[in-house]
Amino acid sequence: MEKLDLYVESVLFAAREPVSFDQLHKLLTSQLEWAVDQQQLRESLTRITEKYQSDRFPFEIISMNHGYVFMSKPEFHPLIAEYLKLSSGKKLTKTAMETLAIVAYKQPVTRVEISNIRGVNADYIIQKLLEKDLIAIAGRSEEVGRPLLYKTSERFLEYFGLKDISELPKLREILTEGESEAGEHAPIEGVPIEQKLTNESSNGDHRRETTDQ
Repeated sequence: MEKLDLYVESVLFAAREPVSFDQLHKLLTSQLEWAVDQQQLRESLTRITEKYQSDRFPFEIISMNHGYVFMSKPEFHPLIAEYLKLSSGKKLTKTAMETLAIVAYKQPVTRVEISNIRGVNADYIIQKLLEKDLIAIAGRSEEVGRPLLYKTSERFLEYFGLKDISELPKLREILTEGESEAGEHAPIEGVPIEQKLTNESSNGDHRRETTDQ
């Protein structure tokens, strides 16, 4: 079904975010003049995925966040990263990255918890991350005042190229890698952000073990 492959490719090429199997099937079924069953679509996705694995192409189709999307191959990432640095000054700041790390590893988490870990008020940066759609509201805490809870968004997974949150590196891996590649991290209240997160996680595990006993 060469024609079907072309239609699928055209949608994935135009998409700015991963397209799920169900989205593709619904779209093709409603727009094409012939019936497309799910098996045909699976076979089409397999064919075009294998097609772009060839060394002739600098990009490929990968499964990400429960969908399919075109992505450049890893060997071209350094070159593309340099281009993006030149073409855009809207990179995430160190403060934004630190706050994202806290949300990612502690989610769902409140503003107060984020501020306590960072050592400074986090209201402004949380608002900016919400505007960038990198974090989302996850409901309300049962604590006094029912403060909002925050979690990472689907956009967060796409931004960092993750299939799901379980693919995040372990905190101790980040700490070790960061020290070896970039020197010591700037401390917050005398303690690096990764160490504070590691301590928070350890304390949480200890509290859970005590409760279970």
